[in-house]
Formats: sequence, structure tokens, C-alpha cells
Amino acid sequence: MSNPAEKPEVVQLPAEPVSAPSASSRRAAAQRVREARDKLTSTSGTRPAFDAEMLRQYAQTRLSASYVVMLLVVATGVLFGLWMQPIPAALWTAGMLCIHGAMVRSCRRFLTEPASPAATRAWRTRFVVLDLLYGLCWMAILIHPVLDMVTETLMMFLMLLVIAVSSMLAANLPIAALAATAPVAVAMALSFAMTGSLDNYILAALAIAAEGYFVLLAHRLHSSTFATLEARAEKDALIGELEQAKAISDEARHRAESANVAKSRFLAQMSHELRTPLNAILGFSEVMKSEIFGAHAVPVYKEYSADIHNSGVHLLNLINEILDLSRIEAGRYELNEEAVSLVGIVADCHHLMKLRASSRGITIHEVFEQAMPRLWADERAIRQVVLNLLSNSIKFTPQGGEIWLKAGWTASGGQYLSVKDTGSGIPEDEIPVVLASFGQGSNSIKSAEQGAGLGLPIAKNLIDLHGGTFTLKSKLRIGTEVIVTFPPERVMSALAPLSDDSPPLQPEGSAVPDEKRRPRHKPIMSAGTGS
Repeated sequence: MSNPAEKPEVVQLPAEPVSAPSASSRRAAAQRVREARDKLTSTSGTRPAFDAEMLRQYAQTRLSASYVVMLLVVATGVLFGLWMQPIPAALWTAGMLCIHGAMVRSCRRFLTEPASPAATRAWRTRFVVLDLLYGLCWMAILIHPVLDMVTETLMMFLMLLVIAVSSMLAANLPIAALAATAPVAVAMALSFAMTGSLDNYILAALAIAAEGYFVLLAHRLHSSTFATLEARAEKDALIGELEQAKAISDEARHRAESANVAKSRFLAQMSHELRTPLNAILGFSEVMKSEIFGAHAVPVYKEYSADIHNSGVHLLNLINEILDLSRIEAGRYELNEEAVSLVGIVADCHHLMKLRASSRGITIHEVFEQAMPRLWADERAIRQVVLNLLSNSIKFTPQGGEIWLKAGWTASGGQYLSVKDTGSGIPEDEIPVVLASFGQGSNSIKSAEQGAGLGLPIAKNLIDLHGGTFTLKSKLRIGTEVIVTFPPERVMSALAPLSDDSPPLQPEGSAVPDEKRRPRHKPIMSAGTGS
């Protein structure tokens, strides 16, 4: 007996995370929904705003061509009055003029009234009815039995003229154009076809073909006008979005400027408020640490005083770094430029940090090029940059590591400074983080000696103020190297001494020369004349 089939194991796949749509996609979806709703509520399949604009252009076209249509009606009435009795022709002319007057009056009223969806639909129906009456009146005169003696060619010409004028005038409202031209074309085609001759059959086919051509032409004109309206609407929407974005950006800029001013005022005030008690803490803690007024009864108090003094020094340095960074970011940091020696500054900083490096078993090597000219720079800023870089290298280099200090020429004629260590390194994706204000890498967070994350940003900004470059290269478990370069314009090359003596200011022999003894034909000074 066979075993029953085992049930297949159903493994539920992990659901893929659904990413949140972006702001642009949400705006595009909202716009598509709005356009679909507008098309569903419109009578012509377009936006209600476009319907009103189309009717407005239709009314303006009708008003601009009102005198042309009036002249055509009067001329046709006079011409037909020669072939038929004057009274029927006059009645037809009066009826046409009444319909035309009602059309003109309706167009003027439409242009003066405010647009609304309900009013637009009502005016659209009214215009279609008036155009239908206009076409029926033309049909009545063209198929009048009295006009049988008129040649078919003349009737065909008049029909084409009426259809062409009506199609062009009502192109912005295709249904009205069809209502004005279809009765005329269909009636003339039937009139030609009822005669039974081949020529009239051809004329009937031409009448239907002409009607189709002018209907297609009116549709093309309507499509081009609609495309123009869409382009204008998109342009207006884009201009509106740009103005809104500009207003938002201006407001954000004003808020940022206000926040920057408030931050500067706060830092300036807090600097004074913090330094005043901090100086007292540093002074009294140093007195207690040094046991100036006598030894402590409990030796531990001396260690506590040293800890208080060291913490106060650290807090004071942090305040100074924050103030320097705020001045640099606000553009109010002024360089006190003078002729300085880059090698001398680096050597002094090495001497200051040598004891700290020796306590950690770190060896610092110096590689300096000799006889380098001075730089035109801010000595305090350069010294701060070197101390920050060297302090970071000592902090993140393990015991027994090595640090190289280099200073020399660049390929373009400038000078450079390099600080390279054998520390733990920085991941490549964290380099922008450590160069940002208050940014710290993963190794810095794990380290026992955490800082505020201001050393590298301050150093980079100070070098940028000098017009130089700040390059940070690092590899994990290999080390980090920071290269700082100064442009050739800041290198003060030595000037060569003058080879020729300057000409004397006065002639030798007397302080005031005798003009009577001086020859008239020789110049006063002969420098550069070759004599």
C-alpha cells in the first residue's frame, strides 16, 4: 500500500521593503488624478479651464470677424435679389442679420461674465444652437427652387465660401463648426444628386469631400490651439512653482541668516559668561595643585585639583575652537599675515608635542627641505593647523608607532606640509564625516580619547582662507596622511641685489650748481643716454 503524498513545505518569502515614494512622484500622481477628474467633469474631455478659454477665443474670433460676415450676408442677399423676388431676399437677409446680431450680442455677454463650469456649459450649448440656425439659413437660400437657373459652378463656389468662413470662425468650437457647415454641405450634395446627371453626382461627391476637409481642418486648428493652451498652462505652473520655490528659499535663507546672527550673539555672550568663572576655576585649581599655601592634609586632594585644572583647560580649548569655527563660518575671521617660516613653525610644534608623543612610545621623524623661503601667512593659524594635525596623529597612533613630519616644495612652486602616521586609519566613506563640523569617525568613537570633532574642520577652513588645499588620505590598519599645500603666490622669494648704482640726485662739487657754468647743449642728467 503506497504512502500518502507528503504535503509540500510552504516557505514564506520575506516581504520586500516598500520604498516611500519621492516628493516629485507624489506631485506627478496628484497632478494626474486632478487632470483625470477635470476631464471627467468636463463636457469636451478637457480641463474646465481649457473649455472656458476655448469659448473665449471662439467669442473673440466671432467678434473680430463680425463685419466680414455681415458684408458676406448683405452681398449674398443683393446678388440673390437679382435672380429672385427682392422681398424674399430681403427677408432672408434680415433673418441672417438677426441671427448674426444675436451671435455678436451673446459673444459680448459671454466675455463680460465671470467664468464658471455651469455657465461654460450653458454658453457652449447656446453657441452651438446659434451656429446651427446660421447653417440652416444658408441652406435655405442655397437650395431655393427659384435659383435653378443659377449655374452649378456658382452655387458650388458660394457653398465652399460659406463652409470655409464658418469653419475658420468656429474652429475653437468643433461641434459648432460642424453644426454650421453640415446642413449646407448635405443639402447641396442632395440637391446635386437629385438631378440625376453624372456631373452633378461628381459635384455632390465634391461637396461631401469639401465638408470632410474643412471639418478636419477645423479639428487641426482646434488641436493646435489646445496644445498652445497646454504649453501656456505648463509654463504658468512652472513659473508658479519657481516663484514658490524662490519664496521658500528666501524664507529659509532669512531664517538661516537670523539663526546665524543669533548663534554669533549667543557664542559671543556665552564666551564671556563661561570664561569669567572658568578663569577663576583654572587659577584656584592651579594654586591648589601647586600647593602654594601649603601641603594638603589629604594627598588625594592634590590629584583632584590636577583633574579640575586639566578639565578646565580642556573646556577652555573647546570654547576657543567653537568660537574660531563660528568666526570662520561667518566670514569674520581675519588673517594677521606676515612673513613666517613653515619649517620653523613645524619644528616648534614638534618640540611642543614631543613629550606627549614620547610618553606613548611614538617616534616622530622630521623630513624638511633646507633653505626654504618664508611664507606670507598667519603664523597663529598655521601653528594651530600643525598642532591640530599632530595632536590627532598622536591620539590615534598606537604605542610604538611612527609619525613623519614633512615640509618642502610643490611641483607648482608652492610649499607643502605633510603629517603621516601609522595609526588605525579612517574608512573611505567616513572621510567626509570627519571633515564636517563635530564629525567623528567610528575609530574616534571607540577610542578612549574622544574629541569634539573640530580639529580637522578648523584646519581645513584655515587653509582655505590662505588659498591652499587640504587633502586627507587614509587606509584602514595602515595609517593616515594629511597634505596641506600653499599656493606659489604666498612664497616670498629673495630679491636679487641691485647691480648698478643709482644716479646722483645732485651734481658733484656743489650743492647748488652754477647755471652760468653749465653748458646749454647738454642735458641735466645723462642716465640712459649712452654718454
